[in-house]
Amino acid sequence: MKGIVFTEFLELVEDKFGLEMVDNIIANSNLESNGVYTAVGTYSFSEMLQLLQNLSDNTGISIDNLLLVYAEHFFGVIEDSYPGLLATYKDAIEMLSSIENHIHVEVKKIYPDAELPKFEVVEKTDKSLTMIYKSSRAMHHFGLGLMNKTFEHFNQTATIVLEKIKDDGTEVKFIINKN
Repeated sequence: MKGIVFTEFLELVEDKFGLEMVDNIIANSNLESNGVYTAVGTYSFSEMLQLLQNLSDNTGISIDNLLLVYAEHFFGVIEDSYPGLLATYKDAIEMLSSIENHIHVEVKKIYPDAELPKFEVVEKTDKSLTMIYKSSRAMHHFGLGLMNKTFEHFNQTATIVLEKIKDDGTEVKFIINKN
């Protein structure tokens, strides 16, 4: 997993819960990196799981809800770092339907070894989108948070339903209807 995901996560934890919480979740995790991350480095996903679990244990907030909040924070990073990418699109449905064939292609140019989830478009209209998310990491709520912020970015609203296809969350259907 790319280091920017870790550095931004720890920045969010510090902003929301303080530096003591960052130290706490790192100290209570068994991290090969010892909690030292660079944005361009690559780290084990198990480290992110440990940090999330320790934050959840310390705050009483579910991992899914932590991922949702983190995704909303991370969208701001995307807006600041890659405004040209977002400017390519005029509509949230258009942008979300191009995750696999455009956005992830651009991410791979910047981070060639990034392991990205797969998004398969099942059905698309001007007002709706159904996609299948597949990832061994089961971070579907991170995807949901990014989708929520995408609609907000375009000053649009939508109802997004998440249906687990596999109980472990490694395969999820997103049913998106623009309001």
